[in-house]
Amino acid sequence: MRNPLRNQEALAQRDASLRRLRASGPALDVRELPSFGFSHRSLMWWGTQGLMAIEGMAFALGLGAWFYLRAQTDVWPPGDQPPALLWGSLTTLVLLVSLWPNHKAKQAAEHLDRGGVQRWLLVTLLVALAILLLRVFEFRHLNTHWQSSAYGSIVWLVLGLHTVHLLTDAYDSAVLLVLFHTGPLQGQRYVDQSENAVYWVFVVVSWLPVYAVLYLAPRTWGT
Repeated sequence: MRNPLRNQEALAQRDASLRRLRASGPALDVRELPSFGFSHRSLMWWGTQGLMAIEGMAFALGLGAWFYLRAQTDVWPPGDQPPALLWGSLTTLVLLVSLWPNHKAKQAAEHLDRGGVQRWLLVTLLVALAILLLRVFEFRHLNTHWQSSAYGSIVWLVLGLHTVHLLTDAYDSAVLLVLFHTGPLQGQRYVDQSENAVYWVFVVVSWLPVYAVLYLAPRTWGT
């Protein structure tokens, strides 16, 4: 349940701590600094940026392997049909829609709005679970098997890699939702939710080139 008084109190405490920051000779007294901060003020932000850079490279390598295999054959996909467009397109649409509740959950976290985080994080989690359900149908309609050829292997690998990201963020969102309902709630949890929302944007954005390569490119550059 939303508690504006608690949110205002937390904001006031943080502002008061910043005002009490003072210099003592050549040293800086930081005892009164707030215990958490958003964006680049947080170690969690830097860790999330590094994680996204590493995982982005993994996607780039996977898609690079797809293009390498495409260059080695005149028939593409080799002996298979492209993945069914319906399920991949539905997944893409729902992923893009999910950016709105995810953005609202991030805004609520950065305003220390516990009730807002609870509402919008629940919506984001439900959408993530719906996407995972769609992903099941995607795997069932890839029109290739991971053992059938190198093409099948790379398609399953890249789609599986993105699925792991979906599962990871859905799990993180579920844990955070429980914490925001049960407490005790420290300020750092709001930072965690803010960075969880940033990571979800990465999950959505990283899917767009994957969708273009796995679903659209075979229909454009195929035989």
